[in-house]
Amino acid sequence: MPPCRSMRTLIAAALLLLAAAPAFAHFGAVIPSDDIVARDDAKTLSIEVKFIHPLEQHYMEMAKPKQFGVKHGGQKSDLTAALKEVKGGSPDQTGKFTFWTADYDIRRPGDYTFFVEPTPYWEPAEDLYIVHYTKVCVNALGLEEGWDVPVGLETEIVPLTRPYGLWTGNLFTGQVLLKGKPVPHAEVEIEYLNASPGNISVVLPPADPYVTQVVKADADGIFSYAMPKAGWWGFSALNEADWTIDHEGMKKTVEIGAVYWVRTRDMR
Repeated sequence: MPPCRSMRTLIAAALLLLAAAPAFAHFGAVIPSDDIVARDDAKTLSIEVKFIHPLEQHYMEMAKPKQFGVKHGGQKSDLTAALKEVKGGSPDQTGKFTFWTADYDIRRPGDYTFFVEPTPYWEPAEDLYIVHYTKVCVNALGLEEGWDVPVGLETEIVPLTRPYGLWTGNLFTGQVLLKGKPVPHAEVEIEYLNASPGNISVVLPPADPYVTQVVKADADGIFSYAMPKAGWWGFSALNEADWTIDHEGMKKTVEIGAVYWVRTRDMR
């Protein structure tokens, strides 16, 4: 017997609610204890590597990354062995989630671009794997050299604005690359890290569209965004990989993300 009209109405309403439910953005995160190391500062950085919803402060379980490293002076160094497993979560999450930390000693001047390639994350809600290639740049000891050099990841954002020494309200500009080539009209998602050090007022978005900002790149893959609050900001450009991963005997799509983090400070 076909469902009655009231039952059909309830089913339709439930499907509409599911379709309308927001799918908040995932972000890989590489957050150092500072983005500028001056001559009088401590020379050891503490770096956190996470998979999160930045504005909501929600953690996701993160397996040990496939690679974690740094590029400095044109040379890449593998730091994967330095990663230590840690557990954490947001105040409104039950249970704890795995993320990773590492310490790194600055020994020479210049720009240090830290990067991570995570182990693919299976997202059953989207029926795909997620791999976010994530970067952040730390300047050390006054030599501003290397911040605009690609690391050579499958996909990445290359900054066209110097990615440190940024005031709140500055315009950050970057270029999205896929296999070393610009991605025309790439869609870039942007989120504020509510857990940014020194954040005295947690952002409470008035509606879902305020959680993740969205801008479109131009024909050369170049985008810009002005950051309205002091703290850490993540930029993420997503593409579909030209390769798949087997999951329970079926080939699954892989979402690859180019993620970049920058920090702003209030002008006082």
